[in-house]
Amino acid sequence: MKATNNRSTYNLGFVLSGGGARGFAHLGAIQALLEKGIVPDIISGTSAGALAGAFLADGYMPEEILEIFSHRSVREFTGFSISRAGLFNTNKMIEFLKKHLRARTFEDLRITLHVTATDFERGVCHDFHEGPLLAPLAASCSIPIIFSPTVVAGRQYVDGGLLKNLPASIIRDQCEEIIGISLNPIYMDKYKDSFKGVAEKSFHCILNSNTGADKPLCDILIEPENIHKYSMFDVQYAKVIYNAGYKTVRIYFANKAG
Repeated sequence: MKATNNRSTYNLGFVLSGGGARGFAHLGAIQALLEKGIVPDIISGTSAGALAGAFLADGYMPEEILEIFSHRSVREFTGFSISRAGLFNTNKMIEFLKKHLRARTFEDLRITLHVTATDFERGVCHDFHEGPLLAPLAASCSIPIIFSPTVVAGRQYVDGGLLKNLPASIIRDQCEEIIGISLNPIYMDKYKDSFKGVAEKSFHCILNSNTGADKPLCDILIEPENIHKYSMFDVQYAKVIYNAGYKTVRIYFANKAG
């Protein structure tokens, strides 16, 4: 589906879904796309997709981003919260981003970036694309209950995937073409019989269900296979998940050429 605007601002947009540790598949997929000479003019991302998009827009290559996030525990991104609204706050995440991102505002980035978060008080999707960068990125990753809402400009925000996990509609009218990468297919697999397992399976159902309207807006939709078995917090499998994203894109172009 092409953009309805005959004078699109951008030739190509990347749309990157949320998915926790599955987000490493974004990096592998993007590496394969870059090897084909396919470079985005604009990126729209939610949660893990927003993080991948921010580092890419800041000038990092996918393998450099993988190295930054690999071999780290979840504890490095979470600070204990004294609020009853969530187990953790995003203070450590913001400090991590401050340490590794060169940009401090959206305007500092080399590639235009849109970050999707959920305005928790109003119950609506919010698109961040200008002004301070770090807090909106943390807000987009603030999984409800796990993290307390992140405050940006006096308002409380949580994970963008709650309402729009594949934010193609955010940039559709600005782009001639869109490549979407979606990381949350639902499989008939056994969930872990625990509070964490039930919560995570429930959240994946939410993420998957709200992508239906945005998938048709992508000219090319990439859905890496065999990553459903990795949880949101399985960062120890970063390289394996990265390779799954890379392989999926390579197979897509091989089949297209054939």
